[in-house]
Amino acid sequence: MRDGVYHRGMALVELSAVSKRYPRRVGLRTEQHPVVEDVSFTIDAGETLGLVGESGSGKTTVARMILGLVEPSAGSVRVHGVDVARAPRAEMQRLRREMQPVFQDPYGALNPRMRVLEIVNEPFAIHRNDEAVPKGRAAQRARAVELLASVGLDESALARYPHEFSGGQRQRINIARALALRPKLLILDEPVSALDVSVGAQIVNLLRELQRAHGLTYLFISHSMPLVRYLSTRIAVMQHGRLVETGEAVALCAAPREAYTRQLLAATPELPAAAGDPSSEADPAGAE
Repeated sequence: MRDGVYHRGMALVELSAVSKRYPRRVGLRTEQHPVVEDVSFTIDAGETLGLVGESGSGKTTVARMILGLVEPSAGSVRVHGVDVARAPRAEMQRLRREMQPVFQDPYGALNPRMRVLEIVNEPFAIHRNDEAVPKGRAAQRARAVELLASVGLDESALARYPHEFSGGQRQRINIARALALRPKLLILDEPVSALDVSVGAQIVNLLRELQRAHGLTYLFISHSMPLVRYLSTRIAVMQHGRLVETGEAVALCAAPREAYTRQLLAATPELPAAAGDPSSEADPAGAE
């Protein structure tokens, strides 16, 4: 990404004929149930690939294979040219620093017993020997303040617990934690589906701003085609574990080839206009 504009370049992520099957009992037999079948795509550095489809289409399984949490049954997943399923432990540790997830549930993703300072600094404890980790408590606190500011929260949040924040604010904390180690790739798995529509729109606008500011690459997973169209450079449409259509976001949405893609476009409303100011989100600490 240069001057806020995406330019096609080298693939950061490459999936080649990836499949995932799980054993399932059928009567007295055990059969291999396909969840993802023969999926291939790339994500170039600096772009947003939108992966869209209904619940159960295999989107999250694809994300988990990229993160190295699930091993493919067939095919390969490469990040920076490294086969994730076969990478040595030290190499996988490095890759996991460079690709961070943001999950759907902003409530379940935060430890309710930890203050925000501990939550945002948690990656520093896990990757304590990494060169990206600030050295010393003062430096780590300063980095936490910087991260919160980047997502629209101030230093006063550091001493508070997750239950003191609204859903949108909790997701901002999740995003701040994901950015702690300066990753290159964020895996955004339905990051706004648990939020009110207007608050979700604010989070999407924040993600666009962060991408421009930090040159991030996104895999953005959603069931909402208008949402994916708004944020993505390219779109990949999944149905029943298979890719049915891919293309540049504007062109695909203007003239989709597949009936399923047209159904997704018609099924969900447009995003409302939303300001990026987190102060417009209700704060349960004061409102409930």
